[in-house]
Amino acid sequence: MSGASVLYDVPGPRAVRRNLILGVVTVLVVLAVIGFVVYRFAVTGQFDASRWNLFTYTLVWQGMAQALWATVSAFLAAAVGSLVLGFVLAIGRVSEHAWVRVPVTVVIELLRAVPVLVMMMIFYYGINSIPGSTFRMTPYVAVVIGLVLYNGSVLAEALRAGIEALPKGQKEAGYAIGLRKSGVMAFILLPQALRAMLPIIVSQLVVTLKDTALGFIITYPELIYYAKYLSGQPGRPLLQAGLIVAVIYISMCLILSGVAKWLEVRTRRSPKVQTGHGGNAAADDEATLTEAIALQRGMGKRDSTSF
Repeated sequence: MSGASVLYDVPGPRAVRRNLILGVVTVLVVLAVIGFVVYRFAVTGQFDASRWNLFTYTLVWQGMAQALWATVSAFLAAAVGSLVLGFVLAIGRVSEHAWVRVPVTVVIELLRAVPVLVMMMIFYYGINSIPGSTFRMTPYVAVVIGLVLYNGSVLAEALRAGIEALPKGQKEAGYAIGLRKSGVMAFILLPQALRAMLPIIVSQLVVTLKDTALGFIITYPELIYYAKYLSGQPGRPLLQAGLIVAVIYISMCLILSGVAKWLEVRTRRSPKVQTGHGGNAAADDEATLTEAIALQRGMGKRDSTSF
């Protein structure tokens, strides 16, 4: 088979025919469900011009743009904070010192166990209800903090899994060339774990983007909050506003996935490694160690920080 390997037997004629029939039936069922939904929308007058008349006003789309920016701004802040917190917790999670590893593990498990909405409500309603407190928690800050704490703990576990999945020889080779623990982590383990876990990280960032919608519970003026506001206008275009917001969310998720795919292709392996070693895993590991050696020599002195 020209060097290729498969994890399953090649289907025979009967299996191919059966899979084809199942595929056709699945497509027909999905089309039937979509057709029924569209039919019900038409019967109940959801496509009438009066239902969509509200969206012909410029002020409505200006408000939609402001709600979109509120969603994007909360997501960007939460994404950066989640990545930073995830890296910090992941490093502490794989520490060889129990006095670091155990507390970090407890923090991660606690943050992962609490729903995002509960965190938002605790920070917004809980802090603002403290008697005599002069500090006021805004909905934006409560949304961002809740998203950062939850998604940061999830990303920490993903990065921890990526680090522990690497061959132990990677760490030993780093020590062999004179790197300390911090150097091995920064120059060898984390870059490879980040590349390996990139799909999971992107999936969690997509979840972060969609979880911004929970902010409408604490009156954060994002897209869902604005859609709910529009549903109270003449004609009550609840479904129409929901469809528009859904299209916006789908578009943002597709853009985020496209950017992640581009990053994955760019960071998978350098052209130099592909040309010189055929793009295999051993060549990637050798290139990583070579870069670590160059960084170590350029530092001029060893890093004495330990985890």
